[in-house]
Amino acid sequence: MRRIQLPEPPSPTSRSGTPDIFESGVHTFVRRAIVIGNGFAASENQSVGLVRALGLSDKHVLYRITRPKGGINEWLQWLPVSLHKKIDYIVRMICGYSQLMLKSQEKKLVPLPSENGVGAGLLAVLEADVKEIVSFARETYEKEGPLLVVACGRDTISTASSIKRLASENAFVVQIQNPRLHLNRFDMVITPKHDYYPLTPEGQKQVPWFLRSWITPRDPPDCHVVLTMGALHQIDFSSIRSVAASWHDEFAHVPRPLLVVNIGGPTRNCRYGVDLAKQLAASLLSVLASCGSVRISFSERTPQKVSNIIVKELGSNPKVYIWDGQGHNRHMGHLAWADAFVVTADSVSMISEACSTGLFMFWELSIANGSSLNSTNH
Repeated sequence: MRRIQLPEPPSPTSRSGTPDIFESGVHTFVRRAIVIGNGFAASENQSVGLVRALGLSDKHVLYRITRPKGGINEWLQWLPVSLHKKIDYIVRMICGYSQLMLKSQEKKLVPLPSENGVGAGLLAVLEADVKEIVSFARETYEKEGPLLVVACGRDTISTASSIKRLASENAFVVQIQNPRLHLNRFDMVITPKHDYYPLTPEGQKQVPWFLRSWITPRDPPDCHVVLTMGALHQIDFSSIRSVAASWHDEFAHVPRPLLVVNIGGPTRNCRYGVDLAKQLAASLLSVLASCGSVRISFSERTPQKVSNIIVKELGSNPKVYIWDGQGHNRHMGHLAWADAFVVTADSVSMISEACSTGLFMFWELSIANGSSLNSTNH
């Protein structure tokens, strides 16, 4: 493994840094954007990544769709968020908490957590309100041009499609991840190939036959559906260079080559536990001789039993550093300074970010076939 040499970042396409595709005329010049998030970093990271790539990183506002929490709400997560909120309202009214509900319905500012250790450049998040966003798009259209609306995740579909329906002449609406139905409700749909095409054999076992046609597209994507190889994110040459400089003091003297291990957590389609943890520990021990150092980090979804095994097997090795979650998140620093990656296969986002650093090689820890470390060239 050798240290990667990043090429020079591309020069901006205009003085403002806005790509040419948004400069076709006065009335189509996009000067600002609204991101509609669902409270999950993986989803919101995709939306902010797209906005950043369009040169609008400091010209967007983040709104968020929030689901009711606690009590019976934990059993209603499968419902569309709009219906879930109505049921929650009725339950609260019946229980005599109408005043509390009215207070919670007021638009309020909430702290915005950092995304992968880097703040999104915003101080607060507003609860998404369709009427408010539509009014803003209409009132500012003559002066500012069309409003770009970027949404990601199941809970944002209804809000984004409503904005498109009510302000089709004033807003350009992009939905990230396949909304499954009524793709024509959006100006553009951006989804990974694995989310758009027919279910895998394993997926067919999990989905009843009478539901497969409902969630699986029967026709090839048309011109307004963009299929990506992986997930959108915020990693580009500019961000990597900036982060590399800010983390210089911590990583510059780390023995090389540096192997970074990102461990996520099991999902519905990617189940693993103690067996994988033992397999991963054994694989890492076998490659330690060729590494200068290894840095391991866990996600919030990593089961305690998995992290315990990794810490037990590797924590005492002088070449290994395991981030304990305290202090600043090292994720971006790892992306900027690593020479190679090991990434658990549950997170398309983590794999996509690793690929986008420009490294010539990373390893994906395969869950499906039970193999050890699978080498993938890039």
